[in-house]
Amino acid sequence: MKKIINGIFLIISILFLTTACDNAKPGNQNQEIKEEKMGSTKFNNATPEQLEGINNTLEAYIKAAIKGDSKIAEPVFTDNATISHIENDSLVSLPIQALYDYYNSDVCPQPASYTITACNVSDDVAIVAIDSDFGGTKFDDMFSMVKDGKNWKIVSKVFHVK
Repeated sequence: MKKIINGIFLIISILFLTTACDNAKPGNQNQEIKEEKMGSTKFNNATPEQLEGINNTLEAYIKAAIKGDSKIAEPVFTDNATISHIENDSLVSLPIQALYDYYNSDVCPQPASYTITACNVSDDVAIVAIDSDFGGTKFDDMFSMVKDGKNWKIVSKVFHVK
């Protein structure tokens, strides 16, 4: 039953991202957002300012792997953030400390990059999907984010290894 519920949740999340977003791409309104990070992104109701803040959060997420230092990523996650994925047909959901441990492991530092593939923003909350590459392993990552003061923070990360 758990597998069915998790599968339904994943399908709903994917449908939400793909149908809620339109094909508008940020124009030249904000040169701070690097074009190579944006790919063929779908955006919905996201202002250039919001996109810049979300991109800054994702940059810290990636830079922590590149540098092998979880301290870089810690400020962009909420204290009770989670990281989840399916492993051997079972849901694995862990506290964000598991990601910090990965950043600080012998695997990092390593090359890492990302491209935002979808972004849906509603005022102070966002759902963001990225294609990422950590040391040659490619992932589909999805983040739930909230705006905490002036900064965007990641509440949850779910991923799939491609």
